[in-house]
Amino acid sequence: MKYIEEFRTRDLAQTLSAAIRREADPRRRYHLMEFCGGHTHAIFRYGVQDLMPENVRFIHGPGCPVCVLPTGRIDNAIHLAEAHGAILCSYGDMLRVPASGRRSLLKAKAAGADIRMVYSTQDALKIARANPDREVVFFAIGFETTTPPTAVAIRQAAAEGLSNFSVFCNHVLTPAAIQNILESPEVRAMDRVRIDGFLGPSHVSTVIGSQPYEFFAEEFQKPVVIAGFEPLDVMQSALMLIRQLNEGRHEVENEYTRAVTREGNRKAKALVAEVFELRRAFEWRGLGLVPYSALRIKQAYARFDAERRFDIPAVQAGEVKGCECPAIIRGVKQPTDCKLFGTVCTPDNPMGSCMVSSEGACAAYWSYGRFRRPEGPDGMESVA
Repeated sequence: MKYIEEFRTRDLAQTLSAAIRREADPRRRYHLMEFCGGHTHAIFRYGVQDLMPENVRFIHGPGCPVCVLPTGRIDNAIHLAEAHGAILCSYGDMLRVPASGRRSLLKAKAAGADIRMVYSTQDALKIARANPDREVVFFAIGFETTTPPTAVAIRQAAAEGLSNFSVFCNHVLTPAAIQNILESPEVRAMDRVRIDGFLGPSHVSTVIGSQPYEFFAEEFQKPVVIAGFEPLDVMQSALMLIRQLNEGRHEVENEYTRAVTREGNRKAKALVAEVFELRRAFEWRGLGLVPYSALRIKQAYARFDAERRFDIPAVQAGEVKGCECPAIIRGVKQPTDCKLFGTVCTPDNPMGSCMVSSEGACAAYWSYGRFRRPEGPDGMESVA
C-alpha cells in the first residue's frame, strides 16, 4: 500500500493546493471537466474541491459506461433472457440500473429470468461450457478499458467452437463522446455550461494512449491532461490545466506517466481491431446518437454476435420522469439540481444510472455524506 499512500500524502496535497491558489488568476474562472467517474469519486472522497480556490470548478462528465448506456439497451438485455430463454451474464453494476417500467435485470431475475452476475468474460465462458444445451449471452459494456477482454473471450469461443456463446456488444469510445460534448450547443454557446479543459480518463488511456485526444485539443482549442485516479494526481493535473490556460496553450499532456504512453497498449489495440469495427452511430444516455462512438463485432466473428443471432427489437425508451441523469452526464447540471436526488432516488432505490454506478456522479455526491442532513424526526435523511 506504500505506493498508493504516496499519492495521498497530506503535505504534498497542501503544497499543490498552495501552488494552484498561487497560479490561478483571480480575474478569471476555470471550468475543468473530469470525464471519468473515478476522478469524480476521488474529488469527493478526498475533499479535493475544498483544496481548490473558489474560481476553480470541477464539472462532472459522463462518468462510466453504466451511466451512459441508454435504457433501451437494458430492455434488450432483459428481452434476451426472457423471450429467448438465454442465460444472460452481466457485470454486477448493471443489475440494478432501471430499465423501462421501473424494471431492471435484478427484477427480471427475481421474476424467473436466468440472469447471472459475473466478474469477468472468463466466467461467462465457463457458464457456456457447463451448459452446452443453453444459449449463453455475455452483456458486454465498457469503454476501451474492458473491450480487450471481450475480444479475448470471442476469440477463445471461436477457438473452442463454443456454438452456444454470444456477446451483446455495448462497448463505447470516449474520444467520440468528448467531441460530441464539445460540439453541443450548450458548450459552444457557453450559455449553460462552460468547459475550459479536460481531465482525461486514466484506465482508458492506458489502452488507447494519449494520441487520440490530440485532434480535439487542437480542433476545439481545449487542453487535456491525462490524470491518474489518486487525489494528488487530480490536483497535479488541475495545476497543469491551469498553467496551459494561463499560457494560452491547448495541448495534450500526460500526468499519468507511470501507466500511460502516447501510443497506448499496441497489443490490446490490435486485438480489438481484429474482432471489432466501428458502428455508424450509437445512442448514449444524455448525448443521443453519437456518430462512430461504439463498436460492433466484425463479420468474421458474426456467429458470436447476439444482435445477429437473436431477434432483438429496437427500443426507444425514456428516462424516469424527473430524473436528471442525462443533463448531469453532459455537465449541464449537478446531482443536487435533481429533485429526485436524496429523496425518491437513493442507492437503495435508484431512479437513474448515475446513482447506481459505483462511478456515477450521484453516487459520489451521496456516498461521502456532503449532501445529506442529519436524520430528522421521522428518521429519514434528506438532502442538504
